[in-house]
Amino acid sequence: MKTYKQSLSRNKGLRALLLLPCISFLLMPIITSCSDDPGVENYYTSRKETASAFLSNRPENFSKFIEILNRATGEKGTFRLMDLLGTCGSYTVFAPTNEAVDEYLASKGVKTVAELSKEDCDTVALNHIIEQEFFTTDFSNGTYPQANMLERFLTITSDSDSISVPGTIKLLMRINKTAVIAQSDDSVTNGVVHILKNVIGTRNSMIPDVLKDDSTITLFVSAIKYAGLDAFLQENYIDEQYESEKSSFFEKDSVDWTNDKLCKKTGLEYDNVAYMKHRYNKFTVFIEPDEVFASKGITTLDELIQYAHSVYDPVYPDAASKTDPKDPENALNRFLTYHILPFQATYYQFTAVDGPNSALASCFNRKKIDIADWYETCAPHALMKFSFPSGVEAGLYINRRGVMSRADGRGVKIRGVKVATPDQMPDNIAINGVYYYIDDILVFDEQTQKKVIGDERLRFDATTLSPDFMTSGARGHYTASTIENGKYGIANQGSLAASNVNHCLGFKGRFTKNITFSDNLTHVHVRNRVLTFWSFEGDELTIYGKFDITFKMPPVPEGDWEVRMFSCLNFDNRGIVQFYFGKEGQLEACGLPIDMRVGGANPRVGWQKDSDLGDADAIAAFDKAFRNRGWMKGMASYSCSQNADGSNGQNQWNRDVTDALRKIITRFHSDGKSDYYLRAQQKLESDQGTMAFDALELCPSSVYNNEYFPEDKW
Repeated sequence: MKTYKQSLSRNKGLRALLLLPCISFLLMPIITSCSDDPGVENYYTSRKETASAFLSNRPENFSKFIEILNRATGEKGTFRLMDLLGTCGSYTVFAPTNEAVDEYLASKGVKTVAELSKEDCDTVALNHIIEQEFFTTDFSNGTYPQANMLERFLTITSDSDSISVPGTIKLLMRINKTAVIAQSDDSVTNGVVHILKNVIGTRNSMIPDVLKDDSTITLFVSAIKYAGLDAFLQENYIDEQYESEKSSFFEKDSVDWTNDKLCKKTGLEYDNVAYMKHRYNKFTVFIEPDEVFASKGITTLDELIQYAHSVYDPVYPDAASKTDPKDPENALNRFLTYHILPFQATYYQFTAVDGPNSALASCFNRKKIDIADWYETCAPHALMKFSFPSGVEAGLYINRRGVMSRADGRGVKIRGVKVATPDQMPDNIAINGVYYYIDDILVFDEQTQKKVIGDERLRFDATTLSPDFMTSGARGHYTASTIENGKYGIANQGSLAASNVNHCLGFKGRFTKNITFSDNLTHVHVRNRVLTFWSFEGDELTIYGKFDITFKMPPVPEGDWEVRMFSCLNFDNRGIVQFYFGKEGQLEACGLPIDMRVGGANPRVGWQKDSDLGDADAIAAFDKAFRNRGWMKGMASYSCSQNADGSNGQNQWNRDVTDALRKIITRFHSDGKSDYYLRAQQKLESDQGTMAFDALELCPSSVYNNEYFPEDKW
């Protein structure tokens, strides 16, 4: 196995190749009836062939894969997958050639498809279909943001090939590191077909077993076992209670976006909602390779234990004497669990940089702020920050502070640790999660708590507030069609499910971690991303009905904090909401109820545009007065491509949008070790009121009450 540094070195040499506008693939000689790559300008042009017809019209290449598809019916058991690929919809089909299937059959010890079991056919077929079209121009290096029909995530990576044709270097693309794409991007009426030289393998191992197979991370793996966390990382993979109860609370066809009753009006349009087929308990683990530990003088488990105590005993002195490594407050256990997130996410799901060519990322002013998100880890009351700066230091970082390659507006620059890209990883996906290499030691030390987490404004997209939103893929869920707006949603969708492609995921109160609500009063769903609306990061959490919902707040270090909510107001179907805040069982009302039907221009709110106020002093004076009334303008760092009159047009920063506002809810003192809760209760009698919960801000007093560095507008 290649070392971590060898992997980094090899991939640096590929960067120039990856920037080429056109990619040449190694084509299999047998594929004579398939067209060449049609070119970017034709990717979204119909061939008048469905995916099913594309395969059927080329039996000399795909007859054996067709036989597998004809035997496979998937979970419902009532519809052949070959027939499914002939219907309207949006599919990515990875089609292995006959030679590829023969190779797979030989690995199973059989000679014909007929000798495979029905279960084997289901596994192969479902593993090769994603119910969303993805061209290699969408993702040429990364994990697809939507799982396949087997509910596994697939990774596409690029590699150089200088062996097949001596003296030349060509680019190979692989699925899950092993299945080579022979020909890509054959556009069909209902999606796209990629032709494979190999059948995509299915890995049925839990995270601990996948980690054991990687010889570059032996020290971390031994520590996981010593602390008893190997059992933790494979328990309750599937929620059996959800499985037993889902038939009683699912409405007809509620997992397939075909139920008109689940088309919910959220503003001027409708969202088409479905629920998860299954509820999984998954993890993401960040791991220092052995050589990273060795560079710090740590080569044995005893040395790692000593290092963990040296970091955490000064920060948590009351726990310094805890010697049981299975105790969550033990230094080693805390060190390890801080490396674990209680959900699975792909490299491009941690932040709003949602792909190598992210249109969403272009909605940010990245010269003023780094795109960032924050998540609660499996360690007690510990947050982790993810940043994706632009410029020469671009990439995914944990616990970084700064802007691009410089210090932030308050003069602070902390590098943090960098996360390895998918092409720098081996096969890192287990059935219950994923792991990533990091290039430095990750700790929740005093600097992280005081300078990275405790001294910055924390802006949580509401779609990240539950691990269920992340593991299910609800956050950043793509629309069912890429005809308009690329992979993002389409505005002005109606109330009929059959024609509404804005597919959103709904959640039930008993099965949504960190959030509590009654299903008979409250409907909750995560919207798919739409870039032509003011929602921060393109999506939001929609709460509907005569709702009463409580959120467990993300944990913050000890200190004084301000709680704010960002939302879009001034829609007739918004509600009147009373907020409550406090520790469990001690929640108190926060001021008067807020009428979300009232917009910023209403005198009750009193919003005014910067350009109408005059100079910088006048703007600052207004912002101060606006804060005193409990309001703040939207963030100046994010825009959408919609004009004030609702028509599509040039970018409009949220600060300039009358009804995109932040409401200051309350202030509180965190002791750094207790849980705090925010409750939102609908006061209207209507059972169709809505609250667009877009973003939560937790802002420390060192930011909102700083004499020398006033809080920025970004």
